[in-house]
Amino acid sequence: MKELSHSVLTGPTLSTSTSSFEALDPHDPNLSRLATSMFQKTADYLFGELASTQEDYRLLEAMNQATIIKYSDMKQIASNVARTITDLNEKYKSLQPYLEQIDQIEDSVVKLEQAAYKLDAYSKRLETKFKHLEKR
Repeated sequence: MKELSHSVLTGPTLSTSTSSFEALDPHDPNLSRLATSMFQKTADYLFGELASTQEDYRLLEAMNQATIIKYSDMKQIASNVARTITDLNEKYKSLQPYLEQIDQIEDSVVKLEQAAYKLDAYSKRLETKFKHLEKR
């Protein structure tokens, strides 16, 4: 069998540096420029995404503040309506005896009106009889 060299058996060595390029290793300048451009564009994209998310949160905060104000206004209106309804109920209760008197007066007026119609009809009949008797 043929003997293989040590580097063929072990393969290429990996750098332990945090950079993808060793300072003294020859590298492709075009690849370096492209990598730098890619990282810059990725950073720009991520910055844009974060700025957009930040603007979304600002909008949500403004909407929440507007909602808080609107609900506060609605609470004040509801409180005023409740107070007004309570006042109206108290006034209605205080007017209740007068309303009952008005109902009684209305019933009396209806009865008087019916009695007046009956009296009118009776007086017309009497007048007719009187005229009839007068002619005799």
